[in-house]
Amino acid sequence: MDTWTPLKLIAWTQGYLARSGVDAPRLTAELLLARALSCDRVRLYLDFDKPLGAAELAAFRDLVRRRAEGEPTAYLTGVKEFHGRAFHVDGRVLVPRPETELLAEAALEAFPPGGAALDLCTGSGVLGITLALERPGTRVVAADVSGDAVDVARANAARLGASIDVRQGDLFEAVAAVPFPFDVVVANPPYVPSGELPRLSREIQREPRLALDGGPDGLSVIRRIVAEAPFRLAAGGTLLVEMHESHAEVVPRLCLEAGMVSAEARKDLAGLPRYAVARAAG
Repeated sequence: MDTWTPLKLIAWTQGYLARSGVDAPRLTAELLLARALSCDRVRLYLDFDKPLGAAELAAFRDLVRRRAEGEPTAYLTGVKEFHGRAFHVDGRVLVPRPETELLAEAALEAFPPGGAALDLCTGSGVLGITLALERPGTRVVAADVSGDAVDVARANAARLGASIDVRQGDLFEAVAAVPFPFDVVVANPPYVPSGELPRLSREIQREPRLALDGGPDGLSVIRRIVAEAPFRLAAGGTLLVEMHESHAEVVPRLCLEAGMVSAEARKDLAGLPRYAVARAAG
């Protein structure tokens, strides 16, 4: 009977996941094993020759099987890091992407001391919670049409100690009763054109369609955000919207047509247009 240690399991699983078409197979093997053993990745190598028990092996094999079948690693571990913090994620919300951290950084740059920010389509809450934690003393409201997403965002806010008002509702309808304007409105809305959804990776297709499907041209939700944002922004306020790379020209144009005084597309680390930044009249 084979004795399975962390080192042997990681080596075997790396090869198995690579053959299954999983990105970063060694890192994935480490994350899944750490999850199965309820420890961190460093502990795996400190106990590299410690045999696993039958229950631990069974738990790990189940995680590996599910990952090989296309379930995202973050859903299996229940955690995804964003801006240096660990957020809980599961099948109710999108997995936060590294490129969205650029959106968070731009929003933080635009967020004045003591100001107010609105995070639309908040999902797991990463943007709104990051703003609240990085800018203490500000007012942050987050909203999502999905009640499941609102539950996840509220739980993340409570666990991370963020003072944030998370509301359920359809875009700005969720904050219709909020009496103050917002210095920053940030959104990571669904923006994938419907026709592209069947061509997305099997991992992305496990994520909520509601948070991905942006309609025929990917702009159904973005148009609504851009049209109403000028009425909810403070003088000189900033709108920041993540977008599909094909929207580099159209989203800034929509912002200008809606009355914003400036608008531009900015690129992600891969050099692709990823989000738009627009400013309201001062």
